[in-house]
Amino acid sequence: MSEPKVTASHLRRAAVVYVRQSTLAQVDRNRESTARQYDLAGRAVALGWPRSAVRVIDDDLGVSGACAAGRSGFAELAAQVGLGQVGIVLSLECSRLARNNADWYRLLDLAGMTDTLIADTDGIYHPAMFNDRLVLGMKGTMSEAELHILRARLEGGIRNKAARGELRRALPVGLIWGEADGEIRLHPDEAVTGVIAAVFEQFAVRGSARAVWLWLREQGLRFPLQPAAYLHGSEIIWVEPTYHAVHNVLTHPAYAGAYVFGKTGQQRYLGQDGVPRVRRHKLPQDKWEVLIKDHHPGFLDWDTYQANQARIGANTRPMAHQPGTGAVREGCALLQGLATCGTCGRKLAVYYDGPRKSTPGYYCTGSGQLVEGRGTRHLRIGGAAIDSAVAEAFLAALAPAALQACLHAAQQLEDGHDTALAQWRRQLEQARYQAGKAERRYRAVDPENRLVARGLEADWEKTLTALTAAQAELARRETARPTTLTDAQRTQVLSLGEDLDQVWTAPTTTDRDRKQLLHTLLEEVNITVARDHTTGRADLVLRWKGGAITDLSVPIKRKPPTIRTDEDTIELIRRLAAHYPDPKIAGILNRQGRRTARKLSFTASRVQSLRHHWDIPTYQPSDDPQEGELLTVADAAQTLGLAPSTLHRWLGEGFIAGEQITPGAPWRIRLTDDIRALFVDDAPQGWLAMLEATLAYGVSRQTLLQRVKRGELHAVHVRTGRRKGLRIQPPPTHDGLF
Repeated sequence: MSEPKVTASHLRRAAVVYVRQSTLAQVDRNRESTARQYDLAGRAVALGWPRSAVRVIDDDLGVSGACAAGRSGFAELAAQVGLGQVGIVLSLECSRLARNNADWYRLLDLAGMTDTLIADTDGIYHPAMFNDRLVLGMKGTMSEAELHILRARLEGGIRNKAARGELRRALPVGLIWGEADGEIRLHPDEAVTGVIAAVFEQFAVRGSARAVWLWLREQGLRFPLQPAAYLHGSEIIWVEPTYHAVHNVLTHPAYAGAYVFGKTGQQRYLGQDGVPRVRRHKLPQDKWEVLIKDHHPGFLDWDTYQANQARIGANTRPMAHQPGTGAVREGCALLQGLATCGTCGRKLAVYYDGPRKSTPGYYCTGSGQLVEGRGTRHLRIGGAAIDSAVAEAFLAALAPAALQACLHAAQQLEDGHDTALAQWRRQLEQARYQAGKAERRYRAVDPENRLVARGLEADWEKTLTALTAAQAELARRETARPTTLTDAQRTQVLSLGEDLDQVWTAPTTTDRDRKQLLHTLLEEVNITVARDHTTGRADLVLRWKGGAITDLSVPIKRKPPTIRTDEDTIELIRRLAAHYPDPKIAGILNRQGRRTARKLSFTASRVQSLRHHWDIPTYQPSDDPQEGELLTVADAAQTLGLAPSTLHRWLGEGFIAGEQITPGAPWRIRLTDDIRALFVDDAPQGWLAMLEATLAYGVSRQTLLQRVKRGELHAVHVRTGRRKGLRIQPPPTHDGLF
């Protein structure tokens, strides 16, 4: 077939067939389109290219053409075109190459500059020719518009159906789609709905998702999981409960009977590699695209769901040095989340003091005026006395309702056990059904077919084991269930309720329990302390739920200011000042871990300030060392004409004695005539070096050094010449051969 646009220059280069399908589903189902694209290799041969010069690029099968990112095949094609290696690019239509004008025109520019042809089912085009480029540009624009129209139609239909609450999307476990349009029903399995209902019941009592999760684990309950076919139903799998699963149940609006669509949004951004990416983020509730309340039966009403979300949001653990306002923690600070600053109104943060961090305290996170270059806190106060006063006021306010509160607590304990027992009974019933199902499957198989019968027999035995374990666990829990209070027990509980102090201070009552009790009645505890610190009291304003206000005045103890340096530190400076300058003294004190009265490290100026305050004279170095005077190692080495390392080595090996005023201070040497005599310029005649001495005495080097230290042998150190080092007196029988 003759084509005027195909020249010899084009035929000398390769012909590239670009094959692409948008999704893997199209690759699997639309096989005719894929086959037509591969057949374009035959068209290239018909145009004059030899079969060996035809290349097929199909790396982008199942990848959308909306963007060049992630399309390795298109990137390879563009690179070969830019290098001038391609004579013609064949595709079924322009949309196969790109559905984005930015990518499309970039390819056209490269093809125009390198004399590369573009061919589709309609004809052959040369991007360098105006008419052909105009047609290619219009085709690219129509391809991009086609993608936009397809998306608009699909998304419009989805949103329109979702606005009516009829779009079938994945439902959380416990809810299933019905037969009618938009019908959502509760799961028919009572075991599934029972554990979901138990999650909401326990959250109302315990107040946090983590506490509910721990309760499920404590009761040994299993959690349902629906892994696959959300729309058409699938078999429920029972697994260990996880925190994420419990949190999802408590926060999913579908459990409140609401139909929701568009809870997340998309945000485009450029990654670090410069490739456009898309990430999803959760939208606030007022930004949800569709919210239909009372759309289907739920486990709770919408108002309760909203209250639960506010409670979960407040339970978030605060950042460092920020007050906690949500779920109570395990610390002993009873007013965590309740105490506020009387100056600025902020929530007070909690700190713990003492050797074991067991004494609570409160401080304001806002700064007041600057004092000595630092921002002072509006409030920082110990919390032991304040917590005790608030607890007394709370118990006094609770006294009228104490009796009913005790009975209600007992009833709540029974209800919690009843909820767990009901779920265990459902799980036992389910285990019994699974065992019966496995038995029926085993009996239905041909006994002669042992390959199948053995597997079914193992499954039946496994279900029987699970049934036995479920029966034993249910029996144990029924035995451990708290019995209903008798009249005598009620009388005992009522008598206990008359003295709540015993319950409050009982070892079995945890700090977490006490804080939860305070949160049930108290709204806020406002704390104000006088700025001059002379009153010795803290003024509290207790705001109760319901609007009542109580004023309290709590005496507080003030620690006397500690701005006096330790006496032993002053005495040590007095001793060191006679021998060392201020910088050296500061280093010694810091090495010993000592601090100033303001808990700062020592510097030369701070040592000087202390000397002036305590009238300690400064160090006066001597110009001419006297006989027997103590010198530092550096000064002694300079006097003896040695390297300080040599003197340090002799000091460490015990050849000479040294003194140290205090740990961390430099070693000093008392420079006497005996020590001076150990260091000479020339060794006495016949004295031996170390190796010669070991041979002469017939002992090891270590033994020889020990004899020198004990004074059994005499030695000197030669400090000049090429053979500097230790010289040892020879033995009396030494003949000089060495």
